[in-house]
Amino acid sequence: MNKSDLIAKTHALLNKSCYKPKSKTPCEELISRASTENVINTILSAIAEGLKLDGSVQLIGFGTFTINQRAARQGVNPRTGEKIRIAASKSIRFKAGSKLKEIL
Repeated sequence: MNKSDLIAKTHALLNKSCYKPKSKTPCEELISRASTENVINTILSAIAEGLKLDGSVQLIGFGTFTINQRAARQGVNPRTGEKIRIAASKSIRFKAGSKLKEIL
């Protein structure tokens, strides 16, 4: 699932009560696709900002995002066999919560 699929699925779930299979008249959407996309973008931005400020974001039941520090180290270029220096970097780690683990 990519971001576009996530937006489409969320939009469908939010408007689920609107869809009536036997009804010939369309009902009004509760929330537009553009609004759904805006909400998802806002949530992702809030998670990124939380990581930047606090170093972790915990969503009870879903999981925890944390920043992982990687130290500088020596590596080897696989083509030439030459030793190279790999700079220190940061990465994001995700640990699934209990409710997410149950679903999977």
